[in-house]
Amino acid sequence: MEIDLGLMRERILDVAEQHFRRIGYQKTSMADIAACLRMSSANIYRYFPSRAEIDAAICGRFIERTTRSADAVARQKAPAHEKIEGLLKLLHEERQKTFIQEKRVYDLIVAATMENWPVIRAHNDRLTTIIAEIIQEGAEGGTFFVDDAATAARSAMNAFMPFYHPVFVANKVRNTEETGQLHEEQICFILKALGWSDQRICLSVLPPQMRRKTSLPAT
Repeated sequence: MEIDLGLMRERILDVAEQHFRRIGYQKTSMADIAACLRMSSANIYRYFPSRAEIDAAICGRFIERTTRSADAVARQKAPAHEKIEGLLKLLHEERQKTFIQEKRVYDLIVAATMENWPVIRAHNDRLTTIIAEIIQEGAEGGTFFVDDAATAARSAMNAFMPFYHPVFVANKVRNTEETGQLHEEQICFILKALGWSDQRICLSVLPPQMRRKTSLPAT
């Protein structure tokens, strides 16, 4: 009976993902994966030329979930500035949650990021594209004032990296740093850089004593 190539690859990845979650990608061997599938390690290589390809595919599965969530935010019927704010909050919260709840998964994402795997580059490019689409929408609607949405999106992503790069996020969590205030301040900074001028969006991140001194224009 002929075995469906795509189906078999997915079965291998399902088993690999289970092992990665349970014992970590570094401790998972091809023999472990093969044993669960009742096949030889050599047989695994019929479907994946290298172990690195399996690692990249599993990493892609993990980060694809974040990409889908980002897409969902972009499709919401909401003002562009709210989409940017919601998207950046989502990215940071997802990173923190993964580090706290799935440390072994996080280790794989760290390795992929530090070694600049193609799957990470593709993920970051996709996020930048999503942000660019929102910025363009905001520019066309008069919410943002930028000359080039793609350039603005790259700058926004670079400015946000301290709250999304897995190493930076992990260090903050390990050191029990409270990132909420800084995170919101950075989002406020990015929105202002894009031309969002309504200061109400940023009042909530100011210390109470500064809020009292800040006056809003009459409406």
